[in-house]
Amino acid sequence: MATSRSQGKAGAKAEKDLVGRLAGAGEEALQRLAELPGGQRALNAMNDLRSRVDDLGKRVRGVEQLEGRVSKLEKDVAALKKAKSPARRPAARKPSS
Repeated sequence: MATSRSQGKAGAKAEKDLVGRLAGAGEEALQRLAELPGGQRALNAMNDLRSRVDDLGKRVRGVEQLEGRVSKLEKDVAALKKAKSPARRPAARKPSS
C-alpha cells in the first residue's frame, strides 16, 4: 500500500513538472515569435482572433437560449389554438317572413 502512495505522489509531481515545462516552452516560443519581424503583428492577430471566438461563443449560447424560448412559445400558441377552436356552432337562422 505504501508503494502505491509513493507512486501516486511521484506521478503527480511528474505531471506537474511536465505541465510546468510545457508552459515554459510555450512562453519561450511566444517570446521568440514576438522578436521576429512581423511577429508582434501575428501575436496581436492571434489575440484578436481569440477574443472574437470568445464573443462568438457567447452569442451562440445566447441564440441557443432564444431557440429554447421560441420553441416553448410555439408550444404555448399551439395549445391555445387547440383550446380556442371549439366545435362549430350552427349558423343563425334568418327569420321567415
